[in-house]
Amino acid sequence: MRIGVIGTGRIGTIHASTLSRHREVGSLILTDADPARAQGLAHRLGETAAPGVDEVFRWGVDAVVITAATAAHAELIGRAARSALPVFCEKPIALDLPGTLQALAEVEAAGTVLQMGFQRRFDAGYSGAREAVRAGRLGRLHTVRAMTCDQSPPPARWLPLSGGLFRDTLIHDFDVLRWVTGREVTDVYATGSDRGPAMFREAGDVDTGAALLTLDDGTLATASATRLNGAGYDVRMELAGERDTVVVGLDDRTPLASTEPTGPPPADKPWTGFLERFGPAYEAELAAFVEVVRGERANPCDGGEALQALRIAEACEVSRRERRPVALTEIADRTRPLQQ
Repeated sequence: MRIGVIGTGRIGTIHASTLSRHREVGSLILTDADPARAQGLAHRLGETAAPGVDEVFRWGVDAVVITAATAAHAELIGRAARSALPVFCEKPIALDLPGTLQALAEVEAAGTVLQMGFQRRFDAGYSGAREAVRAGRLGRLHTVRAMTCDQSPPPARWLPLSGGLFRDTLIHDFDVLRWVTGREVTDVYATGSDRGPAMFREAGDVDTGAALLTLDDGTLATASATRLNGAGYDVRMELAGERDTVVVGLDDRTPLASTEPTGPPPADKPWTGFLERFGPAYEAELAAFVEVVRGERANPCDGGEALQALRIAEACEVSRRERRPVALTEIADRTRPLQQ
């Protein structure tokens, strides 16, 4: 199998390295907006670098992995679909609903595969939580709390391109909330704070945000995020039911310090970022993609799932700006039921 990797930045490098080691992947063709970066990575991995995207498609590949800049995702998805190629794409498809819907329409028309990179679906902790909920171990679920806290903020130049905290960061929590509970979000109330560095205000973004979400069975969920969690990278989900409560992301590297006299000690080596925390999950999602390309399994996370997560993020942005509750029915688009 020959796979084209478009984009060799931080996450592209990780994905290319993973695929290069995979026993079912014979070779890679790498390309990047910075040709020297792609060439350097290809040299380190013993793979081939292409001068541009055109060559990736012209030289012939069996599938494409898209880790380029977000603004390029939708066009590249469409191009791969028109070339009848399966695609793995990092989230999001696009930063707006029209761009997302257009790309999905091209995939549907071509009858090709689009697997989205929501890696938390492949994390052992989230998988365990999903199994606990679906097996009824927690009883009636009444409260879910999700959070994503980055240790340090991204570069200022990147913020205007990110789509904002709800679309860029909390979209992972929105996706995994649906996946773990099997429920849909019906309405949201969101707010944010820009009391941190001025670069967030200048970008029209917030450094900290929170949302109250109501699920279609009445379960209440909260999702919060910040770019400024100095203690370390902290990603957790708590699920509380009438019978039991479980938590994802609580281990000896969780950046928490208890004030209780008999509480656990603080982590000696707290998580520093998402690549470290979710390393095994990133490998698992690409292994799944290879199986999808080989026809050995169904697509575990298609573009429709990304659309639903984006709708929630869009509703949160409207709520934050207008300071009011927003029903998901206000975010007009073509939707379909959650895959169980």
